[in-house]
Amino acid sequence: MSWEFSIGWFATGVIILAAGAAVVVFHKQISYGLASGVSSFDRVKLFGIIACVLGLLIMTNLHTFLLGLLVDLVFRR
Repeated sequence: MSWEFSIGWFATGVIILAAGAAVVVFHKQISYGLASGVSSFDRVKLFGIIACVLGLLIMTNLHTFLLGLLVDLVFRR
């Protein structure tokens, strides 16, 4: 598999990265408003960090490479 840069995936990754960063920054307000308060601070922050990592993978267009490897492992092409 080859890696190639894509402006569309880069923009999508930046948007996901920004959304994940906003979740990490405002995790307390999100926990109070949408989750069960203080007991979910760490969980909401974890979801934000996961979104940041996914945003970075998508931004660099590595998600297609990793999904291709996973499909090759499962289906043994």
